Amino acid sequence: MAFKIESIHLNGLTVIAPDVFKDDRGFFMEAFRADYFDALGLPSSFPQDNHSRSVQGVLRGMHFQWEPPQGKLVRVTVGRAFLAMVDIRKNSPTLGKWCSFTFSAEERKLVWVPPGFANGFCALSDVVEIQYKCTAIYSKNSEGSILWNDPAIGIQWPLANPILSPKDEKGMTLSEWLAKPEADCFRYDQVKSKN
Repeated sequence: MAFKIESIHLNGLTVIAPDVFKDDRGFFMEAFRADYFDALGLPSSFPQDNHSRSVQGVLRGMHFQWEPPQGKLVRVTVGRAFLAMVDIRKNSPTLGKWCSFTFSAEERKLVWVPPGFANGFCALSDVVEIQYKCTAIYSKNSEGSILWNDPAIGIQWPLANPILSPKDEKGMTLSEWLAKPEADCFRYDQVKSKN
């Protein structure tokens, strides 16, 4: 099989290592294959692909979409990035806990971020490109952003003064999100059964 599950975190976040074939000409890898993902118990239907480019010091996040719930298969294709995810699923045993990975284009790892997690990243190299597949089409009316430096979560970002978009500067706290009726879309018992 061209992929293996390397580790699982916070009841859902999954790091995936692809087989990479290298020689003096370069390398080849399969970045995604539906039948192999099915065999590993991972989602295999991704109707939308996104591609992001950022300069060093940019922080994007912490983003999520609740209707339809959107999961993401994320990989770094240029440079090096610090990826962070936080569990925002109501009633989850790991609610409010976060996890991070530093990925580079050379490692070629992927991380599956299920619905019910907010995710973001910061660019550690001069330029970073991130590509991610989404399990649902983007919906402007149901996107959210958790404040990147919410003290109740306490993500240990590797930079103190990131470059932020106006939207990300105004993200809500986790407690503000959990008080919204939309947060019921991410009840742990419901989203876990759909993954």
